[in-house]
Amino acid sequence: MFNERKVAQMAAYLIDKEGGRMSHLKLMKLLYLADREAMQRYGAPLSGDHMVSMPHGPVLSMTLNLMDGDIESSEGGWEAWISDKENNELSTAHAVRHAELDELSLADFDVLDAVWRQFGHMNKWAIRDYTHDHCPEWKDPNGSSNPIAYEDVFLALGRTKDQAAELAAHIEAERSIDRLFAGL
Repeated sequence: MFNERKVAQMAAYLIDKEGGRMSHLKLMKLLYLADREAMQRYGAPLSGDHMVSMPHGPVLSMTLNLMDGDIESSEGGWEAWISDKENNELSTAHAVRHAELDELSLADFDVLDAVWRQFGHMNKWAIRDYTHDHCPEWKDPNGSSNPIAYEDVFLALGRTKDQAAELAAHIEAERSIDRLFAGL
């Protein structure tokens, strides 16, 4: 379910809105909030990444590894869109043309634009503080990291326990199907 190329295009789109360069902390929070907004609207995240609590708030695990250069980028993936981190900032690897963002649907753009309108004006510390105060699924891991269950995000978004469990189960079922087909 995690699509590196899609996440890279999401990141490039947001960085481009900031003028081509953005704090990696701010970008991570925008991407997390985009997944959260998509879960609110559509019942599923955009990225398909694993959500975790870390000291500076909630993050997308695989995306953080790509940002930090801890895992190798696939061809056409992260490094094709985003330059290496320098001074805790990321920039686009090339000019971003809307037509090139072929992994993003109109609904994805709607989510990204809504998140940008609400949070794009914030600096990295303000958006980090926002996630600490307004994303109750995040629990301070005291210097470590802990997984965030999709069910907890849905509960934080106001779904009932039954709705949250059903939506989370649907996401996990999709992941299982993706893993099956990935092994073929």
